[in-house]
Amino acid sequence: MAKKKQFPLRIDQKLYDALERWAADEFRSVNSHIEFLLREATRKNGRLKDDEGKES
Repeated sequence: MAKKKQFPLRIDQKLYDALERWAADEFRSVNSHIEFLLREATRKNGRLKDDEGKES
């Protein structure tokens, strides 16, 4: 399994609440949903190759 970097994230409460609802709709934790959204955004922007960031 790929090693994951841990860091504190400060986020607006309203944004967190929206992410929490969205994550629940997708059957994910908030943490994994944020990681999913960031990965998708970086791929779409061409800053992450398709094989980067995937767990084996």
